[in-house]
Parts: sequence; C-alpha cells; structure tokens
Amino acid sequence: MPAANVAAIARARAAGVVVALCTGRALVECEPALAATGRVDPVIVSGGAMIACPQTSRTLERFTLTPAFVSQVVGHIAEHDHPAMLLKDPAAAGYDYLIVTPDGPEAIDVASKWWFENMNVRTRWVPRLDDDPHPHDTIRVGAYQANEPVDMLATSLRDRFGHASSLQHFQGVVIPQGRRDMGVASIHIIEVFHQQADKWQALQRLAARLDIADHQIAAIGDQTNDLSMITHAGLGVAMANAVPAVHAAAKRHTHDASAAGVAHAIEQMLAGKW
Repeated sequence: MPAANVAAIARARAAGVVVALCTGRALVECEPALAATGRVDPVIVSGGAMIACPQTSRTLERFTLTPAFVSQVVGHIAEHDHPAMLLKDPAAAGYDYLIVTPDGPEAIDVASKWWFENMNVRTRWVPRLDDDPHPHDTIRVGAYQANEPVDMLATSLRDRFGHASSLQHFQGVVIPQGRRDMGVASIHIIEVFHQQADKWQALQRLAARLDIADHQIAAIGDQTNDLSMITHAGLGVAMANAVPAVHAAAKRHTHDASAAGVAHAIEQMLAGKW
C-alpha cells in the first residue's frame, strides 16, 4: 500500500467521501490494507459475496451457496484432480477456508501454501465434503494453480454451472516477490459464487445503505472481477496495469499500482477534474 494512496484516502474521507475497499480477498486477507488505510468504512470482500464491518469483523450482508450446489461443484473439481477450497463466512464458521481433499495439506499448490502462511488464514482440512462442519456458510468454491492454467476446469465449470452461479476465471495480476522467490511465475484462478455476488451489485447495496445514488459511485480497478463495477459506476477508472477488458470499459485511466495510481485518481476527483 503506497503511502501516497494512504494519504489520498484520508483526504477523500476528510472531504466526506466514503472509501470502501472492494476486493476478491477474504476479510482476513484484507488486514494489511485495512491496517494501512484505517478501519473506517464497510469493506466489500470475496468478490462481492460479503459486506463486512472492519472494526468488528461482523458480517453485514452475505450471499452463500446452498450445500447441494457446493456438493456438485466440489465433486466436479475433484474429478479434475484439484482440491476444492471453500471460503467460509468467518463470523459464522470461526475459520476462513475449508479445503476438501483426501491428500491433505500437500495437495495444494505452492502459491496457495505461501498465501495461507503469510495472510494468517485459518484453515480446516477434510477428506470429503460430508465432513464439512458448516455446510450453510460457504461463500465461494475455488480452485487454484501456480504456473499452470486451469482453462479446461474453468470451461467445464462454466458449461455445467454457469447458468446457476457467477464464475470468475482469471490470472493474478501482481505476484508478490515472496512467491516469485518460490518459483511462482503466475497464478491461475477459478472461483464459483452465488449469482448475485459481484462487486457492482455489492457496491449498489452498500450505497443504498448510505443513501448514495449509483451515479455518485466511482470505482477503481484492474482485474476481471472489477469489470462489472468499472462498467456500471458513475465513474469507472482503470489502473494502467488493468486487463484489456477493464481498460476498455473505463471512462478514465490512472497510473499503475506501483506508481500510486489510486492516489492519482482520488486527487483528480477531489480537484473536480474527473
């Protein structure tokens, strides 16, 4: 989190702007960003599947997947020889991820191992889904792979479950140096959510809570899961490192993440230039 971004967010809040982090990460995985920017406004996590209070970690809204649907998706992922990672509502379950695999912790890829260790993620492992102690608290089902695409799995999941869910398939934009040192050159992600779970719908629900109209929402992003909010917000801003679809949908463009692009965008808005 560049210091310029932290300062710009503080100036925006002082001017009366609500600044909500909106991320595909789970709440616990947002801790470094929340610590840097302050636990002020509600945070949208898990790709829009949850809105949470950053002060209390209380879940304000959530869209869970039914146990029957989760069972079908987990079985399909297992047929493709991937462990299934179930993201839970931590306020209800008391932990963050349930990993379903008969092969134990060694079954997950090196990038996921690094992530769990460095993000203080609370995990549980079960050999089969029947052992899930919280079947009604699943926010997302995902499969992840370092250095190898998961295109075949993504296509088959979309063909089978796309009509009944929201699917996100993308490659990680930024690879932390710690993972690069472990030989991770790329991270490939496929995630299955409730149909109503995406960032724009979550932003609309949060804005409604605060009596903010859609045209008063500005969204800044770079990744595929940002596309809905970049497209529909009153002002959609793409980072310079944004994927092509986000870049094309944005009304404005800012610097990349390493050059404090968020700060630049906020300053343009506060100055009335955007």
